[in-house]
Amino acid sequence: METSSGTLSRRGFLGVVGTALIAPHVSLAGRATQPARSATGDASPGFRFCLNTATIRSHKLPLPDEIDLAARVGYDGIEPWTREIEEFLQQGGKLADLRKRLQDANVRVESAIGFPTWMVDDDAQRARGFDQMKREMEWIAELGGNRIAAPPAGAYNPPVLDLKRVAERYAQLLEIGQSMGVTPQLEIWGGSANLSRLSEAAFVLVECGHPDACALFDVFHIYRGGSRPEGLRVFNGAALHVFHMNDYPGDPPREKIRDSDRVFPGEGVAPLTQILRILRDIGFHGALSLELFNPQYAKMEVETVARRGLESMREAVKKALSAEMG
Repeated sequence: METSSGTLSRRGFLGVVGTALIAPHVSLAGRATQPARSATGDASPGFRFCLNTATIRSHKLPLPDEIDLAARVGYDGIEPWTREIEEFLQQGGKLADLRKRLQDANVRVESAIGFPTWMVDDDAQRARGFDQMKREMEWIAELGGNRIAAPPAGAYNPPVLDLKRVAERYAQLLEIGQSMGVTPQLEIWGGSANLSRLSEAAFVLVECGHPDACALFDVFHIYRGGSRPEGLRVFNGAALHVFHMNDYPGDPPREKIRDSDRVFPGEGVAPLTQILRILRDIGFHGALSLELFNPQYAKMEVETVARRGLESMREAVKKALSAEMG
């Protein structure tokens, strides 16, 4: 990365992030290290369980059927892709009807996944990205949701962008979201040339200076980008609303692993126990959202995939938190 006055080096922004976030971490985490306990003495961190519809996309269910499936299996929420919402509308569907279906099923829209090019340097492309984000935030608001992903779409490949400019653009996005009641969550992609690491996200969150700044992290992307899970400790759990859950095998190596290699939580080598304990300790009370892209799961019955995913997340949480109880 360039180190001229116009672009901050990795070493430079790590220094800034360390000063800004690590110091207050002690008191933040200290207040959260004792989890609430139920009447039976079990740790009760307040995690919700969510189905990211990428997990069952290959089964090609209409969005209303995905909502019904999530409710039937026992998920608290759903995280649809905005392409599905668009397809629903193109086929004559009404968002008011979909919202009622969600309410009747007692399933909340935890977040949504879209790919607007909001952070790129090209002015015209970025303007289109902002327009797309506005449109998709309107959909989410109509469905009763209040969060949407803001990934580094359009900036996956080089050049490496100036993180100060990214922070400015994210602040603009947050202002728009604030007016619409939908918060864009800064998402990292582990294989991206931009926003691939926890430290880069931390810099943008601090630099943007907006009270609604928040992040969307993922077990796979933390690993793929080369971040250490311990880095999660510098974040306030209140700035994390949704966390993508999955696992990954020990082979292929980190630099070559792909989204399609993701597996159900507990079936790989990811340090899930460590990650879940850290989330609990920093005060995360959001949704664990199952996001998988494994083509092998397309061969399974869709309800089997959804149910196995929910059970695997619950088991991972139980293993992580009940093990401390002895």
